[in-house]
Amino acid sequence: MLAQLDGGVAEESRLTQRTEKRTTVGPRVAAQHFQGSSGEEYTNKSLGDALFPMLEDALESEGLLSDISMEVSEVEKWNSGEIKQSVPPGSLVRVTAVGSFFDARYVASAFSAFASVNAGLAGLGFSPGDTPSVPTGARGKQAQPKNRTGNQPRTPKSAPTTTSAELEDLIPEFPSIDGVDRTTLRSFVQISRGVFTPGLHINLTPAKDVLISARLQEGRQYLDSEADILLARYGAEPQELTIMGSIGSYGTEEKELPDQNFMNDDGVMSRGLFAEVMNSQMRSLGRIGFIDLPQHPGFSLIPFAVYRSIPRRGGFTPVLR
Repeated sequence: MLAQLDGGVAEESRLTQRTEKRTTVGPRVAAQHFQGSSGEEYTNKSLGDALFPMLEDALESEGLLSDISMEVSEVEKWNSGEIKQSVPPGSLVRVTAVGSFFDARYVASAFSAFASVNAGLAGLGFSPGDTPSVPTGARGKQAQPKNRTGNQPRTPKSAPTTTSAELEDLIPEFPSIDGVDRTTLRSFVQISRGVFTPGLHINLTPAKDVLISARLQEGRQYLDSEADILLARYGAEPQELTIMGSIGSYGTEEKELPDQNFMNDDGVMSRGLFAEVMNSQMRSLGRIGFIDLPQHPGFSLIPFAVYRSIPRRGGFTPVLR
């Protein structure tokens, strides 16, 4: 924040002051006395997070960046194809709309916690909906705090599982609750990791039945938090978010698969035709929402930055990226 407000973060500051006294005497003039002082201040700043606001301002001043927040909120412009014509793939845009975070790993983690708590309560003799109390036989047997120098070290937290194929395996067995069991929760996790590849996604919904999606690449310091920490802080509720980036692609409007033949007339397989056949299959799966591709009429964004406004009295401050 300081880098963006102050144009960089000062790494080195140096102040030099000098005082000078001088007397001159000449054969034709009387003695002259001069006394003065001067100062010089030097500050070396690291631009760091101030670079992006400079880039955004420069792109906007050159007419290369368009704010399309108002346009994408109108359903008619999506249905008519006006959005796609005015901002084709590759366009640099800024979009502010209601959106939310999503991560299949967080879904698996949350369902795993739910299952673990219910399995633990069942093990203590509670039924779903019961108010927990001190179990019979445990009254008066308070656990004694461990000495910091004791011989029983803390159990280290296990690293989060990142392999998408194993996400559903995080959910333990637990008693069925109103028809919800381990199989049900595992199925939801499987769908989650298919529709949204494991990783942090931002889904903007500027208009009805329209989704603008952006996947945040890990290691690029978006919001400077791990996905589970970010969701724990910001929540899963819809909120106003701003994304600035490049339009990746629009969802396909194809409803029929093209010719699936990828063999040439001489019986030799065409690598180009085969790739197109597979891509057409992927586009078809993306159209029905089964895989992580933009869905018509929305588009995907390659995010340069994500930010939201900081409220204050009398209005909102300029956003910090």
